[in-house]
Amino acid sequence: MPLSKHHRPEMTPDEVLVRSLIDNPIHIKSVVHQISYRGGFPVWTSRGTVIFVLRSQQRDWAVAGDFNDWQPFPMSYAGNDLWYAELKIPKSIGQKLRYLYFQPDGNAMPDPWSLCFCEEEEGAFSFIKRPSRRQYLMRWNDFTSPQGLKPRHLHVLVPPNGGPYDVLYAHDGQNLFSKEGMGGGWKLCENMRKIGGNFLIVGIWNTVDRYEEYTHAADTDVCGYHSTLGSKYAVFVEETVRPFIESRFQTTKKAGLMGSSLGGLISLYISNRYPGRYDSVFALSPTTAWGRLSDDHGPIIRDYYENTGHQDTFLYIDHGGSFPPEGMPDVLDMKVAQRDESEWSSPYDNCCYTFDFVSALVEIGYRQSVDMFYQHIPGAPHNEWAWSERVSKPLKIFMER
Repeated sequence: MPLSKHHRPEMTPDEVLVRSLIDNPIHIKSVVHQISYRGGFPVWTSRGTVIFVLRSQQRDWAVAGDFNDWQPFPMSYAGNDLWYAELKIPKSIGQKLRYLYFQPDGNAMPDPWSLCFCEEEEGAFSFIKRPSRRQYLMRWNDFTSPQGLKPRHLHVLVPPNGGPYDVLYAHDGQNLFSKEGMGGGWKLCENMRKIGGNFLIVGIWNTVDRYEEYTHAADTDVCGYHSTLGSKYAVFVEETVRPFIESRFQTTKKAGLMGSSLGGLISLYISNRYPGRYDSVFALSPTTAWGRLSDDHGPIIRDYYENTGHQDTFLYIDHGGSFPPEGMPDVLDMKVAQRDESEWSSPYDNCCYTFDFVSALVEIGYRQSVDMFYQHIPGAPHNEWAWSERVSKPLKIFMER
């Protein structure tokens, strides 16, 4: 006998919103954003059911997962390209949490709105709720910036332990976890499993303003002139992203920054701007010549560190490539900078300016394997494959510090 309305548990705000959306599928983007930043999708209801929602111009969708032995359950059409299904999920499911959306021809896709998901060798899956025995990813799409920067996605890799968590903030987030990332990505899910990683990695996606956001100064490279939004981006990471993550997870005071190329450069800049706030910085192939690619710009990242002097943050810095045949030049100028920075067409991978930056760190008191770690990987290219091959070392350092 069904519960009367009087005795039915009160609906959560997310359930009210999603049922209203199904009844009247307008303002979809606004409703999805509200739910995503509260309980997330799919929506668990007061009736002990789960509501799945998908927006697609394709027809005849179904949902299936571990919880129903992968038997496709037809979704209903609400209008305005919105599909939905409400399923009773048994309490005995345990960790049978994976699901996908299916077409009649058998093609499947994960839920693009699910709060929890995975991107691994076994494929991409969504989860009906947070797993407790395996690592997984969480997402917040279209994360906004009060600093006036463009919205972007946040993806967070969560280990199977229950926290509290140390947190590593990493740039170019779309290339970190998914094999669909540029060059196959950094394979951080696999790398974290290999080392038994027990900390959060927050992948902050880049935008079309990547050059501007990831640089501390204006400069001109082969693609033209780039102004700088680096100062605003630093504030965004420190004063917007970090408090958001700390409000969603139980975290420790230990935080780090990680990135490659311009992502490595902006990591060094953010840490220098906020002394004492970051335990460590991991800069893989950082674009240390930025600021000296043309005559009328600057400064370079070395200047910031020489001005502030030795700080407590641990610095990991590496690069691949090879030094010029004539060896390390005595004077670093615009010509050397341009050769250093032409990563995609040259074998240098920022060799000269990065070695010079490390030399400056030694001069102001940093010590190899004590409060810094520098390594040169001869011949390694400037790309995601190379970084995925060596990222386990900085991950281990962060975990063991």
